[in-house]
Amino acid sequence: MFKATIGLEIHAELNTKSKMFCSCRNDPEEKEPNVNICPVCTAQPGALPVANKEAVKKVVKAGLALNCRIAEFSKFDRKNYFYPDLPKGYQISQYDAPFCENGFLEIEDKKIRIRRIHLEEDAGKLIHTEGKNYSLVDFNRAGVPLMELVTEPDINSGEEARRFAQELQLILRYLEISNADMEKGQLRVEVNISLSRDENLGTKVEIKNLNSFRSVEKAIDYEIKRQSSLLEKGEKVVQETRGWNDKRGITVSQRLKEESQDYRYFPEPDLPTLRLSSDFIGRIKDEIIELPQNRRKRMSQRYDLDGKIIEVFVVNKLLGDYFEEVVSNFQNENLKDGDFLKLSRLTANYIVTDLRGLFRATPSKIGDFPVASSNFSDFIMLIYKNEISSKIAKAVLREMVETGKGPLTIIKEKDLRQITNEGEIEKIVEKVIKENEKAVSDYKSGKESAFQFLIGQVMRETKGKAKPELISKILKNTL
Repeated sequence: MFKATIGLEIHAELNTKSKMFCSCRNDPEEKEPNVNICPVCTAQPGALPVANKEAVKKVVKAGLALNCRIAEFSKFDRKNYFYPDLPKGYQISQYDAPFCENGFLEIEDKKIRIRRIHLEEDAGKLIHTEGKNYSLVDFNRAGVPLMELVTEPDINSGEEARRFAQELQLILRYLEISNADMEKGQLRVEVNISLSRDENLGTKVEIKNLNSFRSVEKAIDYEIKRQSSLLEKGEKVVQETRGWNDKRGITVSQRLKEESQDYRYFPEPDLPTLRLSSDFIGRIKDEIIELPQNRRKRMSQRYDLDGKIIEVFVVNKLLGDYFEEVVSNFQNENLKDGDFLKLSRLTANYIVTDLRGLFRATPSKIGDFPVASSNFSDFIMLIYKNEISSKIAKAVLREMVETGKGPLTIIKEKDLRQITNEGEIEKIVEKVIKENEKAVSDYKSGKESAFQFLIGQVMRETKGKAKPELISKILKNTL
């Protein structure tokens, strides 16, 4: 049996307004090629770079959130390699003095160590036109700030790697330092994997072109099988870079793996060294908000919600913020013991299962929600106090989303008041019994389905304004 040892290299484009070493716009949504470019990011002779302070702050913030040691001294280096979308013929990166080192991220109580986080510039983008014998180059992305995170080889499966990458994406979004959209290339994962029977590491293989979390897991699972098969036959694993072919579900050889000396690193002569003061680092640390793991623990302890619902509120932070704003309104109510937790669970269920399904557009801030939090808490309280049935609740909520009105206003305008007067229901029951003699006869002969039919008829007569339990009780007594 072979043990897989896996390390990840994850690149994230930072969402700064300008590029890493020039004032060109950093706009990942730009469709027109080669418009956000200048002499600096296209490497024209004599052009000099200037480091983006905001990008440095964002990388330091990521390092602090991931328990890293922040270097007071750091510098940029030149990483030399030739590729058509790299206009300089080298990349400004960091080699032996990164901003962040020796951190970790816990995934379900397993600590995965982070070797380093450094800052560099992105390359441009090659566009391969199908059926043509040439490629086009778009330099809009060249020079965009790029954070690279390198883990220690602490991961042992495709599932673990996927979970790590997903949690990192969440953290980057919480910190608002990267949109981290894999489909748009804003988050890219590369895998280093080796197999062995003991504690010694085997031959390392790198997998590139992983543009989804599913691909990360599938590529690792495939590579474990491929390398295991080779080793079991007594063959050697070649140290190389492989790509992931998603359509075929296999990795394919691309080139032999480069070593660090192949890049001929040396200090970037056009940029000064950087010293980060403790005050600078401290101010960044103070900006860090509650992160996903702490949010899970706090919401679980405070609201006693189902784990799956908590995960929805953690992954969709804005939805979770809205939920907490709604339930905060219950604090002003004179609640009995346990009522707050019951109201919280009821609120969470309606937000996740009903309100989300009525969104016409995904909200980008609390103010964009189609229902004000105060109106939603009023709506939940009406349900909790049995003043509206579940059927009426769905109709009221739909109207709230479409009009923005409060639930009491809608109930009054639409005459959706709950019928709680037993005498009023008894009259409707007597009418239904009189009009459905066969169903009554069937029920008295033992057919339970006939009773449910009669309940349905009463519900129809009341237009869903009476509770089924009350109808059932009165119907039984009358029969």
